[in-house]
Amino acid sequence: MYNIYEIMNNRFSKRIATVSSIFEQKILEIDELKNKWSTGAELDRQILSRLKKSVLVTSTGASTRIEGSQMSDEDIEKLMRGLSIQKFKDRDMQEVKGYYELLTNIFDGYQSIPFSESTIKFFHRELLKHTDKDQLHRGEYKKGENRVEMINNAGESIGVLFDTTKAYLTPKEMQELVEWTQEAFLEKKYHPLLIVGNFIVEFLNIHPFQDGNGRISRVLTNLMLLQQGYLYMPYISHEKLVEDNKPEYYLALRKSQKTFRTDSEDLAPWLQFFFGVILEQSKRAVALLSKEETDKLLSKQQQIIWKYMETVSESTPLEISKAVGIPRPTVSQAITKLLKMKRIERIGLGRSTRYRKI
Repeated sequence: MYNIYEIMNNRFSKRIATVSSIFEQKILEIDELKNKWSTGAELDRQILSRLKKSVLVTSTGASTRIEGSQMSDEDIEKLMRGLSIQKFKDRDMQEVKGYYELLTNIFDGYQSIPFSESTIKFFHRELLKHTDKDQLHRGEYKKGENRVEMINNAGESIGVLFDTTKAYLTPKEMQELVEWTQEAFLEKKYHPLLIVGNFIVEFLNIHPFQDGNGRISRVLTNLMLLQQGYLYMPYISHEKLVEDNKPEYYLALRKSQKTFRTDSEDLAPWLQFFFGVILEQSKRAVALLSKEETDKLLSKQQQIIWKYMETVSESTPLEISKAVGIPRPTVSQAITKLLKMKRIERIGLGRSTRYRKI
């Protein structure tokens, strides 16, 4: 019986087996940080909501700029608030809106989104649903040939990186890739980071859609990592880290992809980059729980209260209210938040209750 998984398992398993030991230490480090995020101080909903809104803008800006958009994060924030921006092409604004809305849905609903070919095609339709030029091919695999080009900061192509899978082979190769990835996640023989890394580099090598492949690869990265328990994805932008290292991103892709379908496939250059980005993302996520990052998680009034508490040995809510000129209820809310974040501790009970910095 024809079994796609068995056929692809030999190829992808061999590819991963040759590099898995090289990245054991980095994977351990990433997972230690992942666990610190999961077991760290519980951030309240307001903090998480504010972080997510910021990352949606940052990630949308970064992912679309990698592909040539000229819109800054500030421009994107204005656009998503419904403000008119005349200086940009309609296409840029349409692509930004599609990415923002799609990433929002992934952040909010990743637990109920199946990883499948139909999901990938649905993502492509959603990504391009606002772009008039993509009406005929959105949600469909490419019908003609395409190629990967490196785009500079002005949105111009500065060279062809490689030719991609032929259009007539694309449905077969996508089916094989997705089915192998589904089975690999279930089988748990390989670490999920290796599976995700393999999927992304192979997906970009196939380049299954006429347009939007890079953006789809990044939303799929968010989806797969969230589904594998890397729950900080909505709070630290993966896309921004890729944008900040764009030359290295293209170079790593090319180094690995040019070895594919040879006798010595080499995933190491791509995984070196990919794991480096995830490691940095993990470190920044855990840093959100640290004392140095407290200000970023508090409102302006709460920051004032925190700054005051750093200057005194201990204090009561009433003393804090009088010292900083902020109403007592707001002080109490700030104290509750700082207790949750494990920045302060309670001393005593009842009327004698005081608080001090840990």
